[in-house]
Amino acid sequence: MSLTQNLREVMKAISNVPGFDRILQKVTVISATPEKVTCELRVEEEHTNKIGTLHGGLTATLVDCISTMALLCSERAEPGVSVDMNITYLSPAKIGEDIVITAHILKQGRTLAFASVDLTNKATGKLVAQGRHTKHLGK
Repeated sequence: MSLTQNLREVMKAISNVPGFDRILQKVTVISATPEKVTCELRVEEEHTNKIGTLHGGLTATLVDCISTMALLCSERAEPGVSVDMNITYLSPAKIGEDIVITAHILKQGRTLAFASVDLTNKATGKLVAQGRHTKHLGK
């Protein structure tokens, strides 16, 4: 089974349990390679704020979850625990638009991992948001 297929199974398992992570049911894994994951999400009404654009909280959740998936695709395959995350919101995404979420692992040290996540509008290529995520690794 390929890394992409494995990640699709992981995402399916995570999204099929009760709780907040069920929002991942709407995320499609496009590709997974070591330390890089690309997914897509079509913005639906349930994903928006009161002005009809992608909710900032969902954007933060996507940064968190997809960067964690990229860590699972690394040699260590360890999800880690969040210690810091920031998101820069650059342009709105509206209902019906497809968003591409690309997570890269920038560095994994002994106890910390650093990831970058870009959310772009699939049709225009315009950057919707960019996130940075730091996770603690270790046992």
